[in-house]
Amino acid sequence: MIIIKRNGEKIFKKAISVIGALTILPIFVILIFVALKGVMGINFEFLFGMPTDGMRSGGIFPAIIGSIYLTLGTILFSVPFGIFTGVYLVEYAKDTKLTRFINLTIINLAGIPSIIYGLFGMALFVIFLNFGSSILSGSLTLGIMCLPVIITAVREALLSVPNNLREASLALGATKWETIYKVVLPAASPGILTGIILSISRASGETAPIMFTAAAFYFPFLPTGIFDQVMALPYHLFVISTQVPNMPLSNMYGTLLVLVVITIGFNLIGAFLRNRFKNKY
Repeated sequence: MIIIKRNGEKIFKKAISVIGALTILPIFVILIFVALKGVMGINFEFLFGMPTDGMRSGGIFPAIIGSIYLTLGTILFSVPFGIFTGVYLVEYAKDTKLTRFINLTIINLAGIPSIIYGLFGMALFVIFLNFGSSILSGSLTLGIMCLPVIITAVREALLSVPNNLREASLALGATKWETIYKVVLPAASPGILTGIILSISRASGETAPIMFTAAAFYFPFLPTGIFDQVMALPYHLFVISTQVPNMPLSNMYGTLLVLVVITIGFNLIGAFLRNRFKNKY
């Protein structure tokens, strides 16, 4: 019986390994394909030049800067509010029907299609608040889209922290806020950062929300303020792939490669911070 159990365990482990490899393999194939196709169209002018000839030539520098601005704005608006909301729901709010309803609503909001957020952002920020199609409107829209994922990640990470850490801190004379700030949040920081990485990665590649709130079809200038329109890599890629005739394939793959590199770059920064907090706490 022991031998049968051990053989069954080995088979199960091998099956899990094969399934994991089959899951990861298509991702690497896609990345390699994009890299091989995109690197042929990338040069100094492409990365740092302004678009010309209806975006058929020139560079994508305004789109790169616009994407970075929108991503940083999303982080600025979503991360603090997401963390504070998650802390309140776990550490301060009582377990009532209203609290459970709020938690369920937050989880459901994470599954809403991004185009709904885009239409909501257009109605609220662009039209009602009169921010216009701008970096501010786009960042706020993407920030709202990221909030459910961040709040859920913060909540789950805080719930995973053992209560004896809280009790030990309070027993030593720390206040509730000092316990949360110095004990609970550091212990939960790897899980929190994981949720932030996932949500920001999704936001940096979204097209629908910024299509209605921030992105311009052709804007060969750098933004000078938060109320300016911007070009953005996801929307730029959508436009040159579907609406610009005779667009060289090297430009499309080059734009896609730059978008992938920027997204992976933000992920690597987040992963570095997560591992640093994990090793420290």
